[in-house]
Amino acid sequence: MSDNEMTPISPSRMGMRPTIWTKGDWNALFGFGTNILVNMLVLTGLLQFVLKMPSEIVFGRILPAVGLMMFLSTAYYAFLAFQLAKKTGRDDVCALPSGISVPHMFVVVFVIMLPIGAATGDPIQGWEAGLVWVFFQSFILMIGGFVAPYIRRITPRAALLGTLAGVSIAFISMRPAFEIFMTPVIGLTCFAIIMVSWFGGVKYPKGIPAGLIAIAVGMIIAWGSNIFGLGYGGMSVEKLGASFANFGFSIPLPAFDHVFHGFNYLGVILVTAIPFGIYDLVEAMDNVESAEAAGDHYPTTRVLSADGVVSLIGCLMGNPFINAVYIGHPGWKSMGGRIGYSAATGLMVIVLSWFGIIAVLLALIPVVAISPILLYIGMLIGAQAFQTTPSRHAPAVVLALTPHLAAWAKLLIDNALGMAGSSAAAIGMEKLGAVGVLYHGLEIMGGGAILVGLVLGAIGVFVIDRKFTHAAAFALAGAVLTFFGFMHGETVGIAVQPGVALSYVLVAGFLFGCAKYAVVDTVPDDVMLEGAHPAPAE
Repeated sequence: MSDNEMTPISPSRMGMRPTIWTKGDWNALFGFGTNILVNMLVLTGLLQFVLKMPSEIVFGRILPAVGLMMFLSTAYYAFLAFQLAKKTGRDDVCALPSGISVPHMFVVVFVIMLPIGAATGDPIQGWEAGLVWVFFQSFILMIGGFVAPYIRRITPRAALLGTLAGVSIAFISMRPAFEIFMTPVIGLTCFAIIMVSWFGGVKYPKGIPAGLIAIAVGMIIAWGSNIFGLGYGGMSVEKLGASFANFGFSIPLPAFDHVFHGFNYLGVILVTAIPFGIYDLVEAMDNVESAEAAGDHYPTTRVLSADGVVSLIGCLMGNPFINAVYIGHPGWKSMGGRIGYSAATGLMVIVLSWFGIIAVLLALIPVVAISPILLYIGMLIGAQAFQTTPSRHAPAVVLALTPHLAAWAKLLIDNALGMAGSSAAAIGMEKLGAVGVLYHGLEIMGGGAILVGLVLGAIGVFVIDRKFTHAAAFALAGAVLTFFGFMHGETVGIAVQPGVALSYVLVAGFLFGCAKYAVVDTVPDDVMLEGAHPAPAE
């Protein structure tokens, strides 16, 4: 299928100069901008309070480099959207959202930077190890960009969007939902403001964006509650005053020497850098697929290569966090976002990070006022997996999202036991199983969740469509990925989960047998007989 079939061209408007900014871009800017703001606030908190990083490194080196990387990324995706709009003559093209990869933000902090910083007693060495982690992941993205389009062509949309829905439900929706109900006076009020506008079509006076109104109302409730001694949202004048100490102007500076020093920890870094680099490949494919389902086709190779290049630039300037195309394109598009919101968000990040404003915002805006926006995006992406795939594939979508629930549950258990000074191994699997916590099952199913979801989802789709040979091929792929630890494991190696790998081989053999010998019902009329997914040529 050609690009023109996936992204209809209006002959009368071909070659027209696209509109850079529309009224809907304000909505998307406040929505996406607050999403980015939340991530930057969390990132800053991790650096300051978990890693105990010196303020001069956080606000003078890392955040300026983060700002540069994100500006380059958002500007590039605005440019891609401009090109697509000009090529097709459409005025509804929406730029891909991008920014710091949130799952990776936690992984590099807790798996790389924190252990190395704690072992050496020097958080700077943890930072240097994080830089090398991103260094390798950048090259994995750039190389993988040439492979990803072929993976998209053979993988069913329900598998790609199903595993994306799992990420959305488990790692985007759940935490904001909990935060909303921890402080419902702010959270539920702001959520209602957003819901009636973005889902219910209610328009606020003078076209004021719902996201801005939600944040403003949240701030009024939080700061107003202090008058009555209620303290909703945890805001205080003392914290706000102290935050101004970080005001200043800092531009990113080369950090080549710090990257070089980080190679001392190469062995520890590669164990996670390789599988999470592959995670990035699949996640980016999923998000490009999500944009295509919403009507905007972007070339996967250029997207992945761009993520790799801007991540490498950020790394060499001192940023230990990787860039990624974000989940949520359909949400920003449905708000009216087009081209300008992406570039404007990049400019906003430059201002926030180069002038030390993040610290002030961290003390000014209650995070619970922003949480409803993240929950909205999670709801939209989860729904898209069902709305843009054939209804008969719904069971496969559910199958694809379950590994992420396992990974999420395991993470909560590990964090809780870790805070109590214990672990699942110390308590024992039998004792955990006796109270209904099947920890070992969570561990195996949740390992490499995004790949597990993709493989299981694809098998499910092809079985539903009676394409047993295709299903068997994905089962064999699952066996290989599992054998080397990319699926169902925490580390890359040889024979990491041999029992699970053998199980996939047995499943593949059974499915090949079904393809050759089984008597099956008539194939549904609407099943595509020529391939899994009609992804266009890049």
